[in-house]
Amino acid sequence: MLPDLHATLERLLSGQSTALAELEKSAALAASPACGHVFLKTTFDEARAQAAAGTRKPLAGLAVSIKDLFDVAGQVTAAGSVVLADAPAAARDCPAVARLKAAGGALLGRTNMTEFAFSGVGINPHHGTPANACDTRVARIPGGSSSGAAVSVATGAAFIGLGSDTGGSIRIPAALNGIVGFKSTAQLVPLDGALPLSSTLDTVCAMTRSVRDAILAHEILAARTVTRSNAPLSGYRLAVARTAMLDGLDATVAQAFERSLQRLSRAGAHIREIPLAAIQELGTIQATGGFSAAESFAWHRQLLAAKGSGYDPRVRVRIERGAMMKAHEYVELITARRDWIARVAAALQGFDAVLSPTLPITAPPIASVAPGEGKDAAQDAARDDQFFRVNAQLLRNTSVVNMLDGCAISIPCHDAGELPVGLMIWHEAMRDDTILNIAQQAEACLRPTSGSA
Repeated sequence: MLPDLHATLERLLSGQSTALAELEKSAALAASPACGHVFLKTTFDEARAQAAAGTRKPLAGLAVSIKDLFDVAGQVTAAGSVVLADAPAAARDCPAVARLKAAGGALLGRTNMTEFAFSGVGINPHHGTPANACDTRVARIPGGSSSGAAVSVATGAAFIGLGSDTGGSIRIPAALNGIVGFKSTAQLVPLDGALPLSSTLDTVCAMTRSVRDAILAHEILAARTVTRSNAPLSGYRLAVARTAMLDGLDATVAQAFERSLQRLSRAGAHIREIPLAAIQELGTIQATGGFSAAESFAWHRQLLAAKGSGYDPRVRVRIERGAMMKAHEYVELITARRDWIARVAAALQGFDAVLSPTLPITAPPIASVAPGEGKDAAQDAARDDQFFRVNAQLLRNTSVVNMLDGCAISIPCHDAGELPVGLMIWHEAMRDDTILNIAQQAEACLRPTSGSA
């Protein structure tokens, strides 16, 4: 198991290593085959200077990666696309990047992503697709949209992978790669300088190798202190939402989730199944189109007209669906969401958190969802159908939390020899500290001894 940031900080404090030595390890991993297609741009020289200057700060000059969604001064923010390659470089760091730098993070480079963050699968036809870190025998999807960020952390190249989560883009790749992904309450971290997908749902957050690292990363990004609690699991009431979120689990996920509930119960957690039937209403609420399509189309409309042929066709078709939503339908969606949030919050009264599988499936092979080669139209259409089926599966559970405007964490719950599976611990907005404290307790019961299949 790779050392987390805290363990590495302890080695630095004890004199067993130095920030520059750790940075060289990170750079070597970033340049290795394990990180193929992970970094769109590396900034090793700048990172070395930051490592040397950041040793007395919270991150002590250790490596962090930046999703290609965020402004870094002097760099082009292209969001995994080619249509923005000639855009002007950013004039300044966005707040999230500035806060990581101020905390002593060494920026290793910009990570690959689903173009414009519009998919949970992680495929990128322009720059190649990073292979999941969990399996060296089969090239599996990394999950998206923060694909490169996840693999940078899971391979050991970066200690923190800065990303975003609109429908699960942090938690999906975290679960598939066997690491930790925390989606904070959206309002806690500024969105400034992050290329938008959905201004309503976007969240700036990060992936790490442990919950304690996730707490530190959140404190830096949100510029706030998490209230710690040493309360045992027996001090919490946890719900399991039966409706939809337990449907169609593959065998590995079903086994890991049931085993997790048993281990948490043995550790003293009070767990109760509840219907949470309101989840079934989301399809109806979003029948005329969701926030992501409408809001992304508003941002992309002129760029599509000028450079639409340069988009990933699978991304373009999802954005263009937003053109169909009428103004009154968008206003009705806002109202319906507000009412839905209130009813879900009422149903969760008395519970400290909800437990769900982060995803219903483990990572499928990249080859099963990769774009066709244009030689056989029927075969290409079948591949696209499979891609969108997998994408819907991956987003199903995680997107519930975004619609709730809630917070959630995915922690590994698989055992050695299994493909990675994530346990999602979640609740409504501003329950971040409780979620993080529960996750730290749960992690001790569930963390796998190996991340390899």
